[in-house]
Amino acid sequence: MSEQAIPTASRATELRVSITARDYAGTVRFFRDRLGLTQMADFGGEHGQGVLLAAGVATLEILDERHAAHVDEVEVGRPVAGPVRLAFEVGDVASLTSDLVGAGATLIAPPTTTPWNSLNSRLEGPEGLQLTLFTDLG
Repeated sequence: MSEQAIPTASRATELRVSITARDYAGTVRFFRDRLGLTQMADFGGEHGQGVLLAAGVATLEILDERHAAHVDEVEVGRPVAGPVRLAFEVGDVASLTSDLVGAGATLIAPPTTTPWNSLNSRLEGPEGLQLTLFTDLG
C-alpha cells in the first residue's frame, strides 16, 4: 500500500453510530440515563422511535485483526470483541463501570492500566454491544 498524504480537513463532518435496538427504552435508558450521553433530538411518530445522543468528539478507530486481538489481550486477557466495539472516554472508569453493571451491563474485564497509559474496562451493554470505558492517565 502506498503512503498517502493525510488531508488537512475531513470531508465528513460527523460520525454517527446507529443502533437498532430490540429493547428500545432499555437501550435509551442505558446510554442516556446511565452512561450520561446528552439527548439532542427525539424522533417519534407513526413509524417508530429514535433519539440522537451526543457523546462528545467522535473518532473512528480501525484496527487490523492482530491489533484488535492485542487490545483484547491487554483489556480482557483473551479475544472477545466482534467487529464493532464502542469506546467512551470518561472521567472515572471505576465508578462508571460499577454504575453500568448496576444498570444491567455484563462486566467482561475490570479497570486495567494499559501499556498506552490509560485505565480501561470492558463491558457488554445492551444489544450485545461491547463497550470500552477509558481514562487517559497521561
